[in-house]
Amino acid sequence: MKGKVSEDILTYLLDTLPFEFSFVDSEDRVQLFNKNGDRIFPRSESVVGLKVQKCHPHKSVDKVEKILEEMKAGEREHADFWINLKDRKVHIRYFAVRDSEGKYLGCLEVSQDITEIQKIVGEKRLLD
Repeated sequence: MKGKVSEDILTYLLDTLPFEFSFVDSEDRVQLFNKNGDRIFPRSESVVGLKVQKCHPHKSVDKVEKILEEMKAGEREHADFWINLKDRKVHIRYFAVRDSEGKYLGCLEVSQDITEIQKIVGEKRLLD
């Protein structure tokens, strides 16, 4: 990353992103998440430090564990899936986070409501 901003500005910047994210470390513990207004999957600060398996529905824990195991083993760099949640389409993406030498540091989970994005047709130029 290039440049420098204060921790406060970085926090506001991350909370402004148009998606929600959580970072899980190499031992599967939740370390960080952004607020992003009305979260699709609400988090309370009490999840920080918890095993990520405790933050997912029981029926999906084995799938989350498989993805993380494959990332740790270097067999997978990302996983993409989408679900229908009420009347919304939610795109969920997992990304392996690695250092410059390829060592697994954790997983970034990104979720975004793409319902309105799916309706885009044609083009709209800046300030149109």
